Amino acid sequence: MSAHKLDMAASSVVTIRSLLVEAQGRLRAAGIEQPALEAAWLLEYVLKLSPLMQRVNAERQVPDADSARVQALVARRANREPLQYVLGTQEFCGREFRVTSSVLIPRPESVLLVQETIRRCRQNLTVIVVDVGAGSGGLAVSVASALPEARVLAIDVSAEALTVARANMEQHGLGARIECVQGDLLAPLAERGLVGQVGVVLSNPPYIADLDLAMLQPEVRCFEPRVALAGGPDGMDVHRRLIQQAPTYLKVGGMLLMEGGLGQAATVCREAENSGWFRTDGVLQDEAGIDRVVCLEKTAAGPSL
Repeated sequence: MSAHKLDMAASSVVTIRSLLVEAQGRLRAAGIEQPALEAAWLLEYVLKLSPLMQRVNAERQVPDADSARVQALVARRANREPLQYVLGTQEFCGREFRVTSSVLIPRPESVLLVQETIRRCRQNLTVIVVDVGAGSGGLAVSVASALPEARVLAIDVSAEALTVARANMEQHGLGARIECVQGDLLAPLAERGLVGQVGVVLSNPPYIADLDLAMLQPEVRCFEPRVALAGGPDGMDVHRRLIQQAPTYLKVGGMLLMEGGLGQAATVCREAENSGWFRTDGVLQDEAGIDRVVCLEKTAAGPSL
């Protein structure tokens, strides 16, 4: 083989280093904030090598099939598809959850909902807990794991989301413990004889004002399910519906715990108190100091259906 052909063959060899450099460049050009870190994660997913071992083995040749897989994943991420969807998982409350574009990616702020639900149920271990808008099942799984004697129901309007949720429940050994129900908010509880029986209703409802959706990052705006994001003109349509529906199913002293967006907590609390059914029993702030979770206690006997 001539020297020229040898040089051509050498230049076509894909190494971990060259693949990493190429991935970083594509991600940087796409506006990804941490291109080096995300490129390393994408290579780790395919090559099963940690970022450290990628550096140690930087000159190792990458098989064509693996190189093609990495490039396909990089292309998806460069299109601003969320990394969690590209890799198919997201950590929440110390567990890995499968995520697809059918479900909202679990956020750290929602850990507050889990922690507060568990705290409220410590004195009533057989409590009935209802997760409204279950999505990936992260909230329901985390609560059911911490409260093994509780009855946990996970409701979502999306059949596709419940498929993901059920897979996560099975993965974490809770498939038989959590009842998944398709339906609109609390409507499925009517046929289950749960009037006045529920201890906690928790929800991370859609809370983005409709007109604000266009200003979200493309990862959110273009890929996450709109039904899990859009909350009406002021972002609080679903909060209001839960305030109306929850008194029928909560026992007196039961709690409605809802996540909300910046500047929404005061309005949600005021409308809940004005309904005559609730008193505000706390507002939890996230790490950014935003009033994130409203805690509403039912104080009066609810109406019958």
